[in-house]
Amino acid sequence: MFDVKMDLIEDWIKTVKEVFRGSGYPLQDGLSEEELALLYYEQTLEGEQAQQAAAATLTRLRELEAAIRDNLSAVIVPDIRQRTGYEGDRFHFCWVYNQGEHIIEMESEYRIPLQ
Repeated sequence: MFDVKMDLIEDWIKTVKEVFRGSGYPLQDGLSEEELALLYYEQTLEGEQAQQAAAATLTRLRELEAAIRDNLSAVIVPDIRQRTGYEGDRFHFCWVYNQGEHIIEMESEYRIPLQ
């Protein structure tokens, strides 16, 4: 059995908050994931487009998280072990933006590019 820590939406939200904070417009506490996503996309899109982009991002991150969990034993852990030599059973997957979107497994530094 593996010990897996993962909350890709929370990772994305932390980045969104940092973008706003860095631009001099820190966001108020207590906003929902949906509200934060909408505020983010309203910076570049209007109305329905912003709503669709916000919903699509949250859905995509949930689907990525489910795909990682569903494929962990059969595909991802064997690939991590082969590529990195990591032999542990603790995994911490994080969403990051660094010259594109990636999911990084922090214990092994295994990187999954999303583009």
